[in-house]
Amino acid sequence: MASITLNNLVKKYGDGFPAVNDISIDIADGEFIILVGPSGCGKSTLLRMIVGLEDITDGDLLINGERVNEKAPRDRNLAMVFQNYALYPHLTVYENIAFPLRLAKGKHSEDEVNRLVTDAASTLELTEHLQRKPANLSGGQRQRVAMGRAIVRQADAFLFDEPLSNLDAKLRGQMRSEISQMQRRLGITSVYVTHDQTEAMTLGDRVAVLKKGELQQIASPRELYEQPVNLFVAGFIGSPSMNFLPATIEGNTLHTSLGDLEIPASKAEKAAGRKVVLVGLRPEFFEDAKLVEDHKHANGTTFTATLTHTEWLGNEQYGYINFDPAPEMRDVLNSLAREMDADELRPQIVVTLDAASRIRGGREAEIWLDTRKLHLFDAESGENLTRDAEAGAQLTREANEERAEEIATAQQADEERGSGTGEQTTSGRPAATVQAGAPRSSGATAAGGKHTAG
Repeated sequence: MASITLNNLVKKYGDGFPAVNDISIDIADGEFIILVGPSGCGKSTLLRMIVGLEDITDGDLLINGERVNEKAPRDRNLAMVFQNYALYPHLTVYENIAFPLRLAKGKHSEDEVNRLVTDAASTLELTEHLQRKPANLSGGQRQRVAMGRAIVRQADAFLFDEPLSNLDAKLRGQMRSEISQMQRRLGITSVYVTHDQTEAMTLGDRVAVLKKGELQQIASPRELYEQPVNLFVAGFIGSPSMNFLPATIEGNTLHTSLGDLEIPASKAEKAAGRKVVLVGLRPEFFEDAKLVEDHKHANGTTFTATLTHTEWLGNEQYGYINFDPAPEMRDVLNSLAREMDADELRPQIVVTLDAASRIRGGREAEIWLDTRKLHLFDAESGENLTRDAEAGAQLTREANEERAEEIATAQQADEERGSGTGEQTTSGRPAATVQAGAPRSSGATAAGGKHTAG
């Protein structure tokens, strides 16, 4: 296993454009890092630089403290799992998994090959399929074979390049769970590229959000969600995404297209001196005012709006409210949309309502908003004016502690299963040592700074 250090990495192509621009991240031994961002943000390029498939224009890449910029991919001892599986159609599942062991001629005995392959197959529930060919497997099974091939290599780290994008939604959910459990058991350093919100939020210890080759923020999923550093991160993380509502501020009052919203003085002070701000509102900050308990009303404000329509999902429903921004604010919203790989940000507020709410489209309704949780963003720079950096860092510290405990528990259970059957631990690898209570720093800052995890 390995720690991976990225020191001011830059990748420029022939035209001089920096596809990756001055990215620094410290990935701790055993950590699971997610690289996420819109198409063309540089996440796959960065992954390929780590594994050695792309040259590094500037900066240093270190694996276990050793600089590896000039090392060939085969000498970095990293295992890559690709989007298209990259299986050999004429070989059985067994031989596909064993292929990297056979490639290292003379290094592994036949007994050792058999043990490593069967152990990996057991981990991935492929034992019954070892004599089948890839053409006779489902997409999820093929991806498990690709992961099995990575496991038997006993590599220092796993690198995943959008491995689930070819699967349907149900299989993606199943495979997410399997990858997460496998990484916990093995305790192996992993770097995972995705554009999928759910994968980013559910898999990683920390998530690195990239935009146009630059690192915007790296933190635990919860810190990114609750304490985003800027407009881009706030809008990219979360589904449905955060609503952005232009407003002018006067005292503790926001003047918006939805009406006047009273906000806590502590929030208003952060935006002092700015005429215009963008208000960031998660859909779950809203509720049908009739269903809000009396003691909660003091924690928010109520406004009247007409919903265009609602969508009932069983456990909850979404309501949609259109608003008309000023022309200059529409330009700001459209610019943000282009950064997030969308044509435009519709001037629309999405609200989450209780499934029992009787609010329907076309009717005027009373909506309650929890103003304690809203964010205020500078309309020009995109900076989150109300971000609490220390509260965010605490969320990441807590996530790291919880994750360490989960890994230790998973590995202990794996060892107990192995000792009960007289088998070795998964893939013949000794369990990783994870020290609970030694949290990694969140490093949640804008691009250009150093993001440590130690």
